Amino acid sequence: MIYRMHPEMKLGEVKLKVSDLERSVRFYEEIVGLKTLQRTGNEVALTADGRNALVVLEEIPGAVVTKRRSTSGLYHFAILLPTRKDLGLSLRKLIEAGIHIGQSDHYVSEALYISDPDNNGIEIYRDRPREEWTYDEQGHVQMGGDPIDWDGMLREAEGHPWNGMPEGTTIGHVHFHVADLEQSERFYCGQLGLDMMADATVFMGALFVAAGGYHHHFGLNIWAGAGAPAAPNNATGIAYATMILPDRAALDAVLANLRGGGVDTVEEDGAAWITDPSGIRLRLTVG
Repeated sequence: MIYRMHPEMKLGEVKLKVSDLERSVRFYEEIVGLKTLQRTGNEVALTADGRNALVVLEEIPGAVVTKRRSTSGLYHFAILLPTRKDLGLSLRKLIEAGIHIGQSDHYVSEALYISDPDNNGIEIYRDRPREEWTYDEQGHVQMGGDPIDWDGMLREAEGHPWNGMPEGTTIGHVHFHVADLEQSERFYCGQLGLDMMADATVFMGALFVAAGGYHHHFGLNIWAGAGAPAAPNNATGIAYATMILPDRAALDAVLANLRGGGVDTVEEDGAAWITDPSGIRLRLTVG
C-alpha cells in the first residue's frame, strides 16, 4: 500500500533566523500585525490569537543576511487570513507603512507579498472557497498570477479599524527554494506522502504539494538555481517549518514511511525532526 499523508495535517509555527531581534519584533508587530506571545533569551514567539505561536524569531550572533535567491531554503512563508476583509485591512496597513508590496490573484487565493528586514519572504493571503477552485485533466488545481482587485479589496476594509492579525489566522503554506525538483518530489510526495497538486516543472520550475486536497502546503522551486547550496548556519532564513498531525497514530505512520525510505528521524520533546534533500529542517508534531 502506498502511504499518503493524513488529510488533516496542517502547518504550525515557522522559526526564522534574524540578525536584529528587536528590529524584527517591531516589524512583525507594527507592520505584519502579530503580537509577542513569549520571550526567552534570544528568541521571541509571535502569535495572532494569544495562544498559539505562528512565527518564532531567533537572533543569530554575527548573522549574515542571506541574499535573495542565493541558497536553498525559504522563498516565503504564507500567513492565511480568515476573510477577504482581513486581507483588505492588511493591504491598507501595508500601503500606509510605505513598504514594497507584491501581489497576485492565484485563482484559488488572493495574495500580498512583502519581505522582512532580513529578506525573509512573507505572503499574506486569503483563500477562495474550495468549490470555486478548478482543476485540469490530471486533477491538478489550476493556479495563476493575475493582478489582484486592489480597489475591491480595500473597499472590503472600509470603516473597519486594523487591529493586527485576527483570531483564526494560521500558517497556510511554506514555499522553499530547493536544489533539485526530482529529489524534492521523491521526498515530499514519496516519503512524506503529500499529493502533487500542481506540477509546473516545465514552464516555471516549481511544484506544489499538499495533504487533504489543499492547493498547496509546500511550494518547491529552483528559482535560486539548480543545485542551490544550503545557507551557512549563521545565515538568516528559515530554521524550521512545522507539520502538525492530528494524533500520535498519524505521526507514527509518517515516521514509519520515512524510516522505511531511509530518512533519518530524531525524536525530541514530543516532536520528530527530519531534513529534506536541500537541507531544510521540518518539525513534525501532534496537535
